[in-house]
Amino acid sequence: MPFFAYKGRNARRQLVRGRQENTSAAAVADQLYNTGITPIDIFPAGEPTLQELGKWMSTAFAEKVKLVDLMLFSRQMYTLLKAGVPILRSLTGLQESVENRTFAKALDEIRKSLDSGRELSVSLRAHPKIFSQFYISMVRVGEVTGTLEEVFLRLFSHLEFENEMQGRIKAALRYPTFVIIVMALAMVVINIFVIPAFGGIYKSFKAELPLMTRILIGFSNFTVHYWPVMLAIVLLMVFAFRSFVATTRGRYEWDRFKLRLPIAGPIMLKATLARFARSFSLAFKSGVPVVEALSVVAEVVENDYIAYRIGQMRDGVERGESVIRTAVSSGVFTPVVHQMIAVGEETGELDGMMEEVAHLYEREVEYDVKNLSAQIEPILIIGLGVLVLILALGVFLPVWDLAKVALHNA
Repeated sequence: MPFFAYKGRNARRQLVRGRQENTSAAAVADQLYNTGITPIDIFPAGEPTLQELGKWMSTAFAEKVKLVDLMLFSRQMYTLLKAGVPILRSLTGLQESVENRTFAKALDEIRKSLDSGRELSVSLRAHPKIFSQFYISMVRVGEVTGTLEEVFLRLFSHLEFENEMQGRIKAALRYPTFVIIVMALAMVVINIFVIPAFGGIYKSFKAELPLMTRILIGFSNFTVHYWPVMLAIVLLMVFAFRSFVATTRGRYEWDRFKLRLPIAGPIMLKATLARFARSFSLAFKSGVPVVEALSVVAEVVENDYIAYRIGQMRDGVERGESVIRTAVSSGVFTPVVHQMIAVGEETGELDGMMEEVAHLYEREVEYDVKNLSAQIEPILIIGLGVLVLILALGVFLPVWDLAKVALHNA
């Protein structure tokens, strides 16, 4: 990506300069606004110097801030603020106790930013890789309404759910992933070592081999002689896919395709909608207007297709349509959810009903994840059976034919 140099003013109207790597000048401007800097001038720049490159390398290979770190930070902030400890003292204590060095450095910068007169939400914007837009918006609501400690508790519950879902899905996919990797390694070993050995034996008999055996030997020879070409093609396909997904249209199409996968698609859809419903309920319960809540939640569902549908809901609400009407038009909710949204909007308990929607989808996701291995196992068994059948026919049919010829000649 190209580099851009910029000049701007921070919240204290001080002139700041810097350099960023991004896709366009507009993307750089958006990033600067998110960090509390008003850009004055943005222009293309050359490659970074060795000092700047070293700084970038240290950032790129720094320890990542995990979801658990952010979850514990939210819980500890709630406890400290509820006990009456000032924010600056709270951040100082957390900075000294946190084990993640990257997070500790970020907390130090946030504390210094607060000490210079900035608000907490503005200080968090300087670290978009750690704090999401939803997290920052919720903190901003807590500052405005005076319920910051309560917001941190709700954020803790929200992050706890996210962490639990991620753990369950990883646990469910661990066994199928292991089986697929073993099958792939077995195919590589068989193609490179086993089939060439049998092929040499069969070739010495100078007999006509069955079609399946000829196909296996031909594929094995192609793999042995042209594996660099095959590896290059695979790497090129991976690069092309990553480049496509990096675009806005590509990411939208890929996220849309993932939701249509046979087994994993419905689970991902329900998990995404559960995240949306819980986030919307949390934002609405904290006093965020419906339109703004939909805008913020659209940025945290981590699926561009669902985010686009939520954006359509927001546009409909802005035009004066009801939430239930826009939810039906989005085409992603079930009739039961439509009914719950309608009741919540009619009774003024939309936040409570959306929380029930979140619980509904969470229970369904929990059930589906528990049965995920049971659903994948038959597919793996069938695939393994087909692989063994092909290898058995290709390797042992010639042996059978040669045995029959030998018996006939005897």
